Amino acid sequence: MTQSAPIQQRTPRLVASDVDGTLLDPDERITERTRKAVAAAVAAGVPFVLATGRPPRWIPPIVDALGYAPLSVCGNGAVLYDSAADRVLYARNLDVATLHWAAELAERTLPGCGLAAERVGASAHDAATLQFVSAPDYEHAWLNPDDTRVSRAEVVAAPAIKLLIRLRSATSESMSAALQPLLDGRVDLTYSTNNGLVEVAAPGVTKATGLADVADRLGVQPVHIVAFGDMPNDVPMLQLAGHGVAMRNAHPDAVAVADEVTASNADDGVARVLERWWG
Repeated sequence: MTQSAPIQQRTPRLVASDVDGTLLDPDERITERTRKAVAAAVAAGVPFVLATGRPPRWIPPIVDALGYAPLSVCGNGAVLYDSAADRVLYARNLDVATLHWAAELAERTLPGCGLAAERVGASAHDAATLQFVSAPDYEHAWLNPDDTRVSRAEVVAAPAIKLLIRLRSATSESMSAALQPLLDGRVDLTYSTNNGLVEVAAPGVTKATGLADVADRLGVQPVHIVAFGDMPNDVPMLQLAGHGVAMRNAHPDAVAVADEVTASNADDGVARVLERWWG
């Protein structure tokens, strides 16, 4: 990683950005400068894609703030969501057997942890699907007004895009370190906050796999992608992109693999890079 990398000579053909800690400022807003920079890229015919740990139901506020409805890689790569059509194009689920195995492994390794599962339906707010379910002892790492409390058994009773493991007394980094050696390739594990929360997905599912699929659909080679991120769940995407950009506020793991470090999300870091080509 080069802290002050030279400006990429070729104009990117695809822009991908993480949401929280990257595109959004610390008040969870898209600034006017960032909105204009994204709009300029889109006006030039360059697709702008979200790549986030968020589920589809948390994408509409971003669409409203951008004034643009992007394709969205959601659930850390498990879901591709067409926000313009409000349609889930695909979901790569953990099957029930794997959910049971991962839940039992977490409970043995991290005593006292709570479990929750993220599911998706056909659209962002599919009323036929309970989209977020949590066991009674699960403590949220952030405000989640659409949670449905169920029994622990019900959390793992249906396929899910993510199993969330929460241990308030730990850091996400320490939880990941404890679990990673035991996974045996059966699932992928990452985290987007260090506040005692890790997320389990189907094996091989990352933001990079989701973004690679989008790039293939759009006929863009990864070398022509510029991608922005700030946390360990962004690392595969930053490595995939021809130009991976970490935020100044980024986790060291993201900084280590980035081609460049831009300003923080509090200082329009995404916009500052996009303005090189679409100022």
